[in-house]
Amino acid sequence: MLERIKIRLPLGRPRTRPDAVAADKAYSSRGNRSYLRRRRIKAVIPEKSDQAANRKKRGSRGGRPVSHDPDLYKQRNTAERCINRIKEWRGLAFRFDKTPDSYLAGLHLRGAILWIRSLRPT
Repeated sequence: MLERIKIRLPLGRPRTRPDAVAADKAYSSRGNRSYLRRRRIKAVIPEKSDQAANRKKRGSRGGRPVSHDPDLYKQRNTAERCINRIKEWRGLAFRFDKTPDSYLAGLHLRGAILWIRSLRPT
């Protein structure tokens, strides 16, 4: 998924490398972290307790503890809430649309509806 990401800024072409990636503990594998390190992307992923225990058990051969920015990790909540709002549509949550084009159309439509609703005064 990270290879297809495009970050749009006000000027210039879209960037393909974000500054940081925030994820939950399920994505705390060594492979994910090494991929992000190769691409020079900061990993904001907390370490699983069993991974930390295994690292500590190995002593000095276990490596350094992973760096974790708790303030940046708190911003992940915004993306999670947006995904939950998108998945309020059953068709998007359960993937009823079988073709990628129709699923993407539904995703764009849901995004447009959420955007229009955000413009209304509360």
